[in-house]
Amino acid sequence: MTTEPQWFKSSYSSNGGNCVEVARNTADGVVPVRDSKDPQGPALVFPAAEFAAFLTALRAGEFGEI
Repeated sequence: MTTEPQWFKSSYSSNGGNCVEVARNTADGVVPVRDSKDPQGPALVFPAAEFAAFLTALRAGEFGEI
């Protein structure tokens, strides 16, 4: 398994505007998130379980309409 993060954007990010990228295939159980306009800049790092809970809440509409 590779230790380099594989960055991707959401399929909803086709507007070319403000997007974030999320990395997958990290070996240490974390999910890095970065600004797609500044890929060399810093990344926020979340524990995988917490990021999964965030996505579940987002999909359930717990944060209102996006």
